[in-house]
Formats: sequence, C-alpha cells, structure tokens
Amino acid sequence: MKIIVIDDERPARSELIHLLKEIVPNASISEADNGATALELISKNVYDTVFIDINLGDINGTSLALAVQQILPKANIIFATAFSEYAVKAFEIGVSNYILKPFSKDQLNKIIAKCQLELTDPQTAPVLSKMPINCNRRVVMVDIDKIVFIETDNRGCMVHTQEGDFRENLPIGEYERKLSLHRFYRIHKCFIVNLDQIHEIIPWHNNCVALKMFGYEEKVIPVARNNTKELKQSLGI
Repeated sequence: MKIIVIDDERPARSELIHLLKEIVPNASISEADNGATALELISKNVYDTVFIDINLGDINGTSLALAVQQILPKANIIFATAFSEYAVKAFEIGVSNYILKPFSKDQLNKIIAKCQLELTDPQTAPVLSKMPINCNRRVVMVDIDKIVFIETDNRGCMVHTQEGDFRENLPIGEYERKLSLHRFYRIHKCFIVNLDQIHEIIPWHNNCVALKMFGYEEKVIPVARNNTKELKQSLGI
C-alpha cells in the first residue's frame, strides 16, 4: 500500500503513522501537515490510501477530499478527526471511511482491511464534474465543462475558464491525464482545448489549421499538423 497521512497536528499524525506501521509494516507512508503540501505530494505521487484530518490549517478537509477524488479517483479516502458530526458531510461527498481520534487500533485494522480488499477488487471510478486548481495558496474547484482551454505558462499552465483564468504550477501533461475521461484534446504541445468550446476552425500557416474558442475569440490557437486529422474526427468533420 502507498499511504499519505494529512494532519496539521504532529502528535496525531505521528500516532496514526505508528499504528499504520504496525498494521501494514510493508506500506510506504508519506505525511503532510497542511493542504498545500498534501496537494503538491498528491500531484506528483500515486497514493492508494489517503487519511485526511477535517480541520487543517489552510484548507477544510472536505474540500481537500474533493480535490483528492479528482486527482486520485481510485484512492481510498479516510477522514481522521475528533469530530463525529462531520460523518454526514463525509458521506455526502462519497467518503465512507471514517476514524475518530483518539485512534483505535482495532478500528484502524478494519479500515485497512477494507481498503486492501477494495484495492484487489477495484470499482470503476466515477467521472467527476469539478477539477481542483491550486492557485495563490488556495484550492479553487472549477467546473470542468466551463474550462475553455489550457496553455503552458513558463513551468506551469494557465487554465482559461468561462469564469476567469487560473495559473497553477503543473505541467500540461498532468492536465491531459486529469481530463482524459472528458471531451478535451491536446491539439499542440502547448495547448489542450475543450472540444465543446471550439467556436471556429480557421486556415493557418503551412496548410495547418487553428482554433478560436468561445469567450476567447481574439486568441488564435494553432493545431499541430499531426493532430489535425484526429481533431477533425473527434468533431465529426
């Protein structure tokens, strides 16, 4: 198992990690003391089990859980908190695993056994409608169908939406992976477009084509020659 424990309280974090090492000694365990660090780790590594405290210093645990569901749709999420009243909210966002502080080894053992069973018999992950964007030390949940296009911006990317532009320090390949189950297509090494947001296809240099997107008609987005045929097929042209 590859586990990450996210909790801003070091004693609680250490206690949980200690118990996990007793129950699953061969597991790889990472830790984060805030939401920003957690998102950075999760965007760079694949975890199958994620423990999240509800009250983190920089973000609410339920908001972070929604982000994890989008980035790691197959991961098991477990809320670890001292507040039982958050159980209802957990179920509302599809998190069925819940452990209360102080931690019980027996309860944790049952949760780990359940997670291991789900890993050996994975269910098809739901296609989520929102994508988390870590922007300016906050997480913005963006409606995926409102994303118009994404372009590279130095070492990160600019996500252009119907509701504004957001910059995030992720490579464009990560967005291509995140949006693989949606109607997005990487038309160029620097651009991913929402196929449903294309306004015009226009002739471009050297017998290529370019796109103009709804709401961004002033910007011409080139299509790589090798991607033109597949793009047209995707659009039924």
